[in-house]
Amino acid sequence: MPAQQTNVTDTIVTHPYQHRVYDVNKEEDLIDLGQKIFDKSAPKRVDTGGVRSGKPRLSGLPAAGYTLQTGFAGILIGNIAFYTSRSEDAKQSSILANLTYSQYKQILLPIQSNIWTKDNKYNISTDWRYLKFPSYTYGLGGHTNLSDGYTIDYSGLRLHQGILKELYRNIYLGVGFDFDYFWGIREVDPPANAKTDFQNYGLKEKEVGSGPTANFLIDTRKNSINPQNGVFFNVVYRPTFTWLGSDNEWQSLIVDARTYFKFPAYSDNVLAFWTYDWFTVNGTPPYLLLPNTGGDPYSNTGRGYIQSRLRGMNLVYGEAEYRFNIMRNELIGGVVFLNAESVTDKGTNKFTMVWPGYGAGLRFRLNKFSRTNIAIDYGFGAGGSQGFFVNLGEVF
Repeated sequence: MPAQQTNVTDTIVTHPYQHRVYDVNKEEDLIDLGQKIFDKSAPKRVDTGGVRSGKPRLSGLPAAGYTLQTGFAGILIGNIAFYTSRSEDAKQSSILANLTYSQYKQILLPIQSNIWTKDNKYNISTDWRYLKFPSYTYGLGGHTNLSDGYTIDYSGLRLHQGILKELYRNIYLGVGFDFDYFWGIREVDPPANAKTDFQNYGLKEKEVGSGPTANFLIDTRKNSINPQNGVFFNVVYRPTFTWLGSDNEWQSLIVDARTYFKFPAYSDNVLAFWTYDWFTVNGTPPYLLLPNTGGDPYSNTGRGYIQSRLRGMNLVYGEAEYRFNIMRNELIGGVVFLNAESVTDKGTNKFTMVWPGYGAGLRFRLNKFSRTNIAIDYGFGAGGSQGFFVNLGEVF
């Protein structure tokens, strides 16, 4: 989600034989636009904090939106971006929080952070969330249909915490603890006269997954909110144990890999690639903790499909996105994207069906100093699936 936010100029190649002088203070964001409209006498906002100041960059707004998963929703969302040291190699830390209430009476309250300590020696990741989440499920495997969907209702608490130590430049190893608790689980309108996949799998009023994690990370990005180049490669192994409160014992492995290129090389446009692969190594996870569409930490996999559209014991996912400026001052940009995913079928545990997605979107620069965008995309999937997808920051 590494251009530098600076009050001095940066040299950026715009042609193999030319350079242009780039100054973040020549950019404009939505706050600048608001000042021009409502307070023309206000001085122009410039970055006086220095190249690597600890001064936080705040972005936030109340908003109304619509997504496949929530329907119409009221949202209060914000993030904070900052550096913990003045080093030229310092990575930008971020904290994201929002409160959402939807027309389906859903409540979502996530608090997520990615903190880099001084000189990038440690990375501290946090994913805490509460949700009251009536939503759809479509059964297990890759051969379900939109018409198979019905509502399940539940409340959930997610507490994921990790800390990693630098072993070598941009390479980290660490541990964490993941706790997931769902309660009040019930099927609201299951198909009549048929036993659902959820019932066959083991429908219970509550589900618990609790256990440590082992984490390996390579991250060469400077700005995770809006990467301009670099590599992100994260592997998380999660065993769960009944003596720590889990319903049963199981192990999962997640591989999250991303890479970013300037394309063309002399432009500010970015070609980005992402794969998110989620495997059940052993055991039987709770139904709500099975690999599923949109089950990544920021619920962003599978644009073109509603969250939880696909669910199975294993999931593989790939996406490519091209990001480009529409306005020279970077106030408005655009993206086009293409993705594909597959889950293993129930019974055979084989990948037999690939679900493609594609679409386009706009980017509105909310904060030019942290390079935070409001992302609004429209995605299409197979079987008539389509809809809007909204983020604060890039999708990946």
